Amino acid sequence: MTLSRRALILSSTAVVLVLAGCGQQAAAKLAMKVYKDPECGCCGAWVEHLKAAGFEVAVEPRVDLAQLKKEFGVPDDLTSCHTGIIAGYAIEGHVPAEDIKRFLAAKPDAKGLAVPGMPVNSPGMEMPGAPGEHYTVWQFDTAGKRTAFSVHG
Repeated sequence: MTLSRRALILSSTAVVLVLAGCGQQAAAKLAMKVYKDPECGCCGAWVEHLKAAGFEVAVEPRVDLAQLKKEFGVPDDLTSCHTGIIAGYAIEGHVPAEDIKRFLAAKPDAKGLAVPGMPVNSPGMEMPGAPGEHYTVWQFDTAGKRTAFSVHG
């Protein structure tokens, strides 16, 4: 069986369009909106960590972060200096990009991930020469349940 030149071009174009669509879907899954305090510098360093890992990040400085965190379901004891929203999940604090990717791939029945506080040498909190802090990335849901998603340090 031989393909006409026209059929070959049409089928090749269809394959390219399908592959391009798959790439756009993958990229859309890594689009995150980050809400941060206008005065915070470490938030920008965390955003750069995410961008280096392939995330597309839009940043919105806000002064009403406490209210936003409540709206997104972040428990008070798991808060940090910034909140990201991706695929309907809240990402609170200095969560490593690889943990976010693994979390998104699993699509858990959860509200989000959090690293409370600002642990030294977590992404965005790098301090060369300083010993890294041991920290836990917590997975949380709307009922207040939380489980350790990963441990670092």
